[in-house]
Amino acid sequence: MKVLLYTENEKMIGKSGLGKAIKHQMNALKENNIEYTTNPKDSYDLVHINFYGPKSYRLAKKAHKNGKKVIYHAHSTEEDFRNSFIFSNQIAPLFRKWLIKCYTLGDHILTPTPYSKKLLENYGIKKPITDISNGINVEFFEKNEKLGKKFRKDFGYKDTDKIIMGVGLYIERKGILDFVELAKRLPEYKFIWFGYSPLSASPVKIRKAVNTKLDNLYFAGYVEPEVLRGAYSGCNLYLFPTLEETEGIPIMEACAAKIPSLIRDIPVFDGWLIDSVNVYKAKDIDEFEDKIKKILEGKLPDLTEEGYKLAQTRDIKRVGKKLIDIYKQTLQDR
Repeated sequence: MKVLLYTENEKMIGKSGLGKAIKHQMNALKENNIEYTTNPKDSYDLVHINFYGPKSYRLAKKAHKNGKKVIYHAHSTEEDFRNSFIFSNQIAPLFRKWLIKCYTLGDHILTPTPYSKKLLENYGIKKPITDISNGINVEFFEKNEKLGKKFRKDFGYKDTDKIIMGVGLYIERKGILDFVELAKRLPEYKFIWFGYSPLSASPVKIRKAVNTKLDNLYFAGYVEPEVLRGAYSGCNLYLFPTLEETEGIPIMEACAAKIPSLIRDIPVFDGWLIDSVNVYKAKDIDEFEDKIKKILEGKLPDLTEEGYKLAQTRDIKRVGKKLIDIYKQTLQDR
């Protein structure tokens, strides 16, 4: 079996969660000794498509014409497209129609969570759909005291500072507005946000939020994985006020690093991230503020060991074996 891992606009999405997911797929194939290529001109038995662009659509059509099997990975939905960039809400219904057109070219559709699977089924897609986590490299993100201290030193934080970190693109859906508001409400804590996307494509309110001048707020932009790894190890709380996800890789990274985590209570996290068991959840900004104080002041139990157990269930090695099984089954379904 030889797999074509195809990703349109790889440079554009390389720094996003989707970029991480694709790297995980490559690692999974290597771990399981499965031959793969990223060049569509090479020979292959099955193509695994990760994006919804026109080149991907044409490749899927060509693959079928040549008798090849197609796995289409549904990383995006209309719901997580909304509240992203200028005019995203206006064109979201058209985006949904295009996604359906692309995804239905898959002999088998993969999507990260039961929640996103249900969304696709509600679109009327009848092809087989399997929810499979994008996975994380648990070993890489495990807590590292040395890197945590280096992070604090490099970013000018004191040992006594209580640091709250967020990760995501500069888009409203990621909860960036609430992150900034919480920094305003809680000047006694330090807030740092990792991630980047062009502000030229963002609404005015997002541009204003990112350019907010506060002594306790810093937008670090895109950083290399090693730096992010140090941040998870050196911070006191991971805050994930996202409004919509298909999975949310950063929360799994935070769990792997055993950092206390506070996330928004939204449907995608139901059933696997459980309030007061492996993470804490909040429904609105007032509840976020209240729980941040209680977590950082030690008034709520430490849930990091349970969070780590959750991360282990989504380790890339386990996810990789499931992925290979789906490849094999799809090839058998002639």
